[in-house]
Amino acid sequence: MIPGALQWERVQQWAPQAAVLVVCAFALALAFPRTDWDGAAWAALAPLFVMALARAPRAALGWGWLFGFVYFLVLLRWLNFTFATYSAIPWPLTLLPTALLAAYCGLYTGLVACAVAWTARRRSPAGALVLVPFFWVAGEWVRGHLMGGFPWGTLGYTQYTMLPVIQIAELGGVHAVTFVVVGVNAALAGSVLMTWRRALTAVALGGVLLGGTLLFGVWRLAEPPPTDEVAIAVVQPSIEQPLKWDPRHTRATKEILLELTRRAAADAPQLIVWPETSAPTALRRDPELLAELTALSASRDIPLLVGSIDVDEGTPPRFWNTAFLVTDRGIAGRYDKIHLVPFGEYVPLSGVIGFVRGWAEFIADLEPGTQPVVFPGPPAPFGVVICYEGIFPDLVRSFVKGGARLMVNMTNDGWFGLTSGPEQHLTMYPFRAVEHRISIVRAANTGISAFILPSGKIVRRMRLFDRDTMTERVPLRVGQTLFTRLGDWVGLLSLAVTAAVLGAGVLARRKA
Repeated sequence: MIPGALQWERVQQWAPQAAVLVVCAFALALAFPRTDWDGAAWAALAPLFVMALARAPRAALGWGWLFGFVYFLVLLRWLNFTFATYSAIPWPLTLLPTALLAAYCGLYTGLVACAVAWTARRRSPAGALVLVPFFWVAGEWVRGHLMGGFPWGTLGYTQYTMLPVIQIAELGGVHAVTFVVVGVNAALAGSVLMTWRRALTAVALGGVLLGGTLLFGVWRLAEPPPTDEVAIAVVQPSIEQPLKWDPRHTRATKEILLELTRRAAADAPQLIVWPETSAPTALRRDPELLAELTALSASRDIPLLVGSIDVDEGTPPRFWNTAFLVTDRGIAGRYDKIHLVPFGEYVPLSGVIGFVRGWAEFIADLEPGTQPVVFPGPPAPFGVVICYEGIFPDLVRSFVKGGARLMVNMTNDGWFGLTSGPEQHLTMYPFRAVEHRISIVRAANTGISAFILPSGKIVRRMRLFDRDTMTERVPLRVGQTLFTRLGDWVGLLSLAVTAAVLGAGVLARRKA
């Protein structure tokens, strides 16, 4: 056969398989908002696992990387808007940062597929499928921690509206939900590849895993909620990003925020929450604004939680992303954001690539906070996570372990416009609520502000770019969950199992 014909024959062989994986990866990305095809997550991975079992590890790595690249490229498409609108990068190069991030995240999917193929060859296909949920969760855990972590797109988040499914997060966090979803996909893959008896066994195991999850969820949702409640108000000023720091718009921004705060105070809440960096000036350096807020708090006997940049005017000046608690005594407490956004609030390896600061409006140079702060109240002990921090379960857990009975998330998703980015960000907070059985109050500059119950139910929310206030009574946390006590043990167990299996295989190969 001539070389050209041979190459064409190979293309004909792998093109349909590639098409299937691309379609499935696309469908998996659409399991997230705004499409919310959450059912797709229960089957979209099965073709990837079938492919991995039939390939050599190196080939499986490539196919898995293709799947992951397409998945993250579609999932993170909202970043294209940010780079196109707020950076100096010319189009179509604005697509490049998203593609690079998708390529990096897709590598973890490739490594999982490689591990499945490798295990199938050294053990058995059935054994590899049993281990698939451990491999997948281990990959997500590493991606969520390595180099500061990027846990966006964790598979369990696709189920944020499926309350009976996500209740197991109180036992093992979002990774417990991911484990179940991947386990069902592995069972489907096994039913395709195995003999009918083994296929029935695979389906039965998947059914038991899903059935047990649903039974636990229904049982937990039937329990009465805590009776100790507080009334909280949130302010959503909907200030467009280009106007937020425009000195010509400072007075107008203050008036909008103060008017909304007065409107919220009319509902007699026990705390009013502003979004992240919503104050158009540095609050500690603006005595006029601080005096107005102090007087407002005193007149209504309502504390205010205000998001602001804080400044130390040294040489050079230093900046923090801060939440200030303002009462009738002025500033009564503060929390400085600990986990900063890479290439948003600081530049990694700034001594080498610091020049990128000039490429985009959204790149700042902030100082990180040093420790979680639990405000003693009123109305009750509460913690604050600012923007991106809320997607890190371990950080939220540190506030709860410190005594928080309520969690507040202040954020500014105005950089993402009307894209699916703010919706995807919101999906992570029902899990933080269930993990600790704690209510979460979310105040966002342009949206999506929301109240989330300890069951994970989003009980109220505002639409993107609505300018309004919202008041709700939410229950306070009572007791500790298994996740509160042990942390992300499912992720750590999966990492240990994966390391043990692969390590044992490597040792056995060396001995042979």
